[in-house]
Amino acid sequence: MAVTLDQTIAQKQHTFLSRLFANQTFWVVIAVMLACLFLSVATDSFATSKNLFNITRNVTFTAIVALGMTFVIITGGIDLSVGSVLCLSSMVLAVTMHAGYSIEVGILASIFTALVVGAFNGVLIAYLGFPPFVVTLGMLSVARSLAMVASNNTVVFQFGPDHQKLLALGGGAWVFGIANPVLYMIILALITGFILRWTKFGRHIFAIGGNEHAATLTGVPVKQIKVAVYMISALSAGLAGIIQTGWLGAVTTNLGNGMELQVIAATVIGGANLAGGVGTALGAIVGAALIEVIRNSLGLLGINAFWQGTFIGGAIILAVLFDRIRNFRRSD
Repeated sequence: MAVTLDQTIAQKQHTFLSRLFANQTFWVVIAVMLACLFLSVATDSFATSKNLFNITRNVTFTAIVALGMTFVIITGGIDLSVGSVLCLSSMVLAVTMHAGYSIEVGILASIFTALVVGAFNGVLIAYLGFPPFVVTLGMLSVARSLAMVASNNTVVFQFGPDHQKLLALGGGAWVFGIANPVLYMIILALITGFILRWTKFGRHIFAIGGNEHAATLTGVPVKQIKVAVYMISALSAGLAGIIQTGWLGAVTTNLGNGMELQVIAATVIGGANLAGGVGTALGAIVGAALIEVIRNSLGLLGINAFWQGTFIGGAIILAVLFDRIRNFRRSD
């Protein structure tokens, strides 16, 4: 039977709309927009420039780490150590600069530390077969302990001769008044999206998460890629630590404490599947945005801040529930 042009166009439109409505990231974007609209009407302080500036800047730290976590979760892994790695990288940067070294040396030392931690996690998981949960849970404790050792468990707030450069790096607004952390987040999101969508490395990551055994049989270097994704996850935490150090102007050993929950929540809420094979850079960003809007709204609405964990945990459960419902529909 012949198919008319109108029928073809209608079918394509239907397919596009079906994919859009089945996309979890789309609904999270809608949720963020509705929440912002409601808070703008319900409160006088949400839509102020100062509050919106704080929200966008606060989102960036969780979002940057979530971008790295997305690589890990797509492969079917998990990284519970990101908050501690952020703290350790920040402390290495602070201690190095406090000793009189330049900001370049401090940043290189911080990034190197993060990569070593990520490589250690990846080797244990990929080559020795350790469960990701066990390895990264152990590193969560180890990395924070090393941060305490490096600083003797003290606050570091003097960064040597390049003190002002570090503060400008994290707390400045060099382009059109946009906070530097937001610019870094956008750049890293574009890089992440490009890698996942357009590179061979990205296709291999999805292949491993979809079916690791099949990926191995087709020649995908599974072990090397697993090591690489854990290094990327640690690197993103290290970069976030460098930026946050410049923003805060001080480093304490409780920096990033509990951050792993928010990061995992951001990726899952944004559409990543904990079973592997699914995840996007945009999802990590909007997931982090929803978490920050929830956190910000509690104070504005006069709700006890202790409810924050309940809302975030509930959002994770709902995200996984919707994913299970989609899987059941596909199987039918």
